[in-house]
Amino acid sequence: MTQDGSPGTGGWRRTGAPASRWRTRRPLPPALAFCVAVVYPVTVLLFRLRYRHAERFPRTGPVLLVANHVSVLDPLACARLVWDCGRVPHFLAKDAVFTGLAGRILRAAGQIPVARGRADARTSLAAAEADLAAGNVVVIYPEGSVTRDPDWWPMEARTGVARLALTTDAVVLPVAQWGPQRLHDYHTKQLHPRLRTRADYLVGEPVDLTDLRAQVRAGRPLTGELLREVTDRMMACVRDQLAELRGEPVPTSTTPHPRRDLPGSAA
Repeated sequence: MTQDGSPGTGGWRRTGAPASRWRTRRPLPPALAFCVAVVYPVTVLLFRLRYRHAERFPRTGPVLLVANHVSVLDPLACARLVWDCGRVPHFLAKDAVFTGLAGRILRAAGQIPVARGRADARTSLAAAEADLAAGNVVVIYPEGSVTRDPDWWPMEARTGVARLALTTDAVVLPVAQWGPQRLHDYHTKQLHPRLRTRADYLVGEPVDLTDLRAQVRAGRPLTGELLREVTDRMMACVRDQLAELRGEPVPTSTTPHPRRDLPGSAA
């Protein structure tokens, strides 16, 4: 693979989007424009981003981006990936980050808070469904928090992502990310200040859920078993892509999700 492979080659591509993709974004509301003005230069300083198969990212239409979670800082890098692919990211994130002025800005920028209560969680999923129906990109970390796996493999995922995948027409796009944990190690709670930390992203082929979506529309109930099946199907794609990024085999077991939410939790 080449270090500077252009979209369509399947090789690595350093950050920067083809000129035509800059025209696929809609006019930005002031809050979102402010977020871009703040986050973009920060990602330039913090990360040396490399993308593989960025050409797979749909230029239009609803996209449900499913990614592994390795650092409290990886949403910044993942947002940059989406932006460089010509789209605007809307994250499902823990409601704890939606406080004060920053929270008001995030809400106005289209980001979606997620609470852990059952009723509040349903409200968050409904907001994400509406966002996808509007043709936007929704980013979700099915693990719900930074992975607790000691070797940084994805841990057991929550099933809310499967409900979104089955009840919408969004393209389900698995994305593996590797590298942000070098800048902030969540397991040791240590920040390793350095500029231009390498972060690699592999965009996978869309997950084909045509059969299961048809069954749901025909009346099949969204049982826990079905939601777990779909969640595992999506996360298997993410794990395989992460193994490719790392050049290592996928582990045979999955770390269970912690029994309670801890700092670093997300949707």
